[in-house]
Amino acid sequence: MRALVALALCSFVLPAFAQPQDPFTGSIALGYLATSGNTDSTNANASLRVEWSPDGRWRHRWDALAVSARTNEVTTAEAYSAGYTGRRDFSEANYLFASLDWRQDRFSGYEQQISETVGFGRRLLDSERQTLALEGGGGAKQSTLLDGTDVDEAIVRGALDYVLRFNENAEFNQKIVTEVGEDNRYTEFVSALRTRVLGNLAVVVSYTLKRNSDVPPDIQNTDTFTSISLEYGF
Repeated sequence: MRALVALALCSFVLPAFAQPQDPFTGSIALGYLATSGNTDSTNANASLRVEWSPDGRWRHRWDALAVSARTNEVTTAEAYSAGYTGRRDFSEANYLFASLDWRQDRFSGYEQQISETVGFGRRLLDSERQTLALEGGGGAKQSTLLDGTDVDEAIVRGALDYVLRFNENAEFNQKIVTEVGEDNRYTEFVSALRTRVLGNLAVVVSYTLKRNSDVPPDIQNTDTFTSISLEYGF
């Protein structure tokens, strides 16, 4: 017999369904999923997001994420990330951005990866039903492999951020980020379906894929993680 227990602890999320008046918005989310029976497994995730838009033209965003998974008492996933992005609108559709990202993934073949990029973004769609933004830029990346080898390289960065709102209570979000350097190409693909259940409380189901093109021998290029969490917004 297999028992499935899903426990999501309360969180604070910026409601994507209404434009907040407060210059500070944010989210904190926790989720937990466990199965027992023929296979015992657990996975947990926690995320934090804070945004500050003091005048409508500047937008500052801080993100942090942690995920963990175990199967039959063996760790199968353990990853952490944190980042900052600053945006400055100079028209209704166009903006400049600067970003700083740190990633650590136990099973990626890298001890850590840090990237700093600047570039240009454009909102191709911006309506109540859907939004689509594309970004392009460049910068630098510093990586440390598991054997202690340091790799520094210049990178080109591209990103896509798409939101489709089915109604005032449900939306789909697709994000793609790629960083291409001489030694490695990193790609992150995140799909999330958010459904509001009560007030600012929402259930979020997400799928994340991360891929490094250049990894040590016996290391898989691609890691994936599926999560279920509750979010509550302020």
